[in-house]
Amino acid sequence: MSDAPAAPHRDFIRELIDADVAAQRNEGWVITRFPPEPNGYLHIGHAKSICLNFGLALEHAPKSRCHLRFDDTNPTKEEVEYVESIQTDVQWLGFSWGKHLHYASDYFETLYGYAQQLISKGLAYVDEQSPEEMRANRGSLTAPGIPSPCRERSAAENQALFAEMRAGKFKEGACVLRAKIDMASPNMNLRDPVLYRILHAHHHRTGDAWCIYPMYDFAHPLSDALEQITHSLCTLEFEHHRPLYEWLIEHVDGLPGHPYQREFARLNLTYTVLSKRKLLELVKDGLVTGWDDPRMPTISGIRRRGYTPAAVRQFCETVGLTKFPSLTELALLEHCVREDLNRVANRVYVVLRPIKVVLTNYPEGQVEFIELTNNPENLEAGKRSVPLSRELYIEADDFREEAAADFFRLVPGGEVRLKYAFCIICQEVVKDAAGQVVELHCTYDEATRHGAKPVGRPKVKGTIHWVSAAQAADVEVRLYDKLFTEPQPEEAAGEGGDFRQFVNPASMEVLTAKAEPSVQHALPGALYQFERVGYFCADTKESKPGAPILNRTVALKDSFAKGK
Repeated sequence: MSDAPAAPHRDFIRELIDADVAAQRNEGWVITRFPPEPNGYLHIGHAKSICLNFGLALEHAPKSRCHLRFDDTNPTKEEVEYVESIQTDVQWLGFSWGKHLHYASDYFETLYGYAQQLISKGLAYVDEQSPEEMRANRGSLTAPGIPSPCRERSAAENQALFAEMRAGKFKEGACVLRAKIDMASPNMNLRDPVLYRILHAHHHRTGDAWCIYPMYDFAHPLSDALEQITHSLCTLEFEHHRPLYEWLIEHVDGLPGHPYQREFARLNLTYTVLSKRKLLELVKDGLVTGWDDPRMPTISGIRRRGYTPAAVRQFCETVGLTKFPSLTELALLEHCVREDLNRVANRVYVVLRPIKVVLTNYPEGQVEFIELTNNPENLEAGKRSVPLSRELYIEADDFREEAAADFFRLVPGGEVRLKYAFCIICQEVVKDAAGQVVELHCTYDEATRHGAKPVGRPKVKGTIHWVSAAQAADVEVRLYDKLFTEPQPEEAAGEGGDFRQFVNPASMEVLTAKAEPSVQHALPGALYQFERVGYFCADTKESKPGAPILNRTVALKDSFAKGK
């Protein structure tokens, strides 16, 4: 595991665990688990749970650990690809499960035995009602359920039928194993919930050894107990499942551990959907390029976009834990990313939408090199030399023929400073046949190097970046924006509506930019601050030295596009 986070915020979960440790419950041990279902890629919401569970283990070391357990109980939706991606994501966030990598499928035989035990106690039975009949007989929030005609079968008959289910003698949907609890319970999860169903499907680990599979609500608490988990921490949607969790722990004999479950509010983020099912829809419909598309809120997507593990951990720490649902602004996540990248990303000059500048009084054929600091926040990052010559590129947005009084960049007859170089004055505007500006002829003032003020002229208020034209590298830049146009796309769609209608058609723009020569050799994953533009990352999947592809990670807090 990585080093423990410094001074984590106190919250109700930590206070609960602190009290358990003080009371020497479980001899003071804190054993947590992160239990994903391998039916999709993890997203930023899962990162909150990862940071919580693995973080608690770090905070309570050495009498602690966190397990990574795959609840692989539905072979029809699970794939090895998802298993591998989840492990990569957890490790990327900076955590390790050590020797505690587990699967619910490790316990299939044991879980089957626990089910037999409940049958023998008269606490479970095989139900041959159709799914439609079971649904109709479940009752409602105001009406009790109707007991199944199969509910009073003998334990011996149920054991025989359950064995036949395992032996593959029934078709899918023909019968299920249900707990016998209370069909009149106000908690619908206690109205004889299904424990096992028939699935004639190949499992990615057990192959065709099983054709019955435990339900998540059955496998999860008993797997926790088998692994001696002390604190089973879930999101709020599992709060009403807790009585079933506790019922199973109470009624199954011989469990090596007795965990308890507590819930916290899941992460909800603006301009995002955090549902694996809905994210899969985006992938299948071709609205994104895959699970790792940099616009996706998946951990693989944000990693490819250039988010850092430290930024994600800080975001999760900042959001904290609450007992009530809330909506977190995407801007907070971007703030955490920006704060970290400011410390670790080297600065470079890149012009996204170039317009040529010719310095008419600069010697033809001359090239000088200006030494620049790679990162003023980290002087150990060193310095680099950037070429400057007679012909340059500047951002098209840094020039206006007609500008308001608060536009402090280049205008006809106006003066601006080239960052770390000297001041230039626009003398002539060159246009093409269509009237579009294609080139600016300027003069430079040698006396204004090193920040010196112009002599006999007003103080220069604007400073812009630039790239020497002769040495400029053409690089592909992908400008990513919010994936959705609405802050809450699911709510905006309404009940029965389609959230996909709010996918942002302008969520990606591809440009060929002009960059200083060093960017041409960017290694995949390299992080940069394009000065005055934003933070960018060399794409980890498609970029390569000599043909870089740079993804915009996040804009600068004060974007030059604001016009000041």
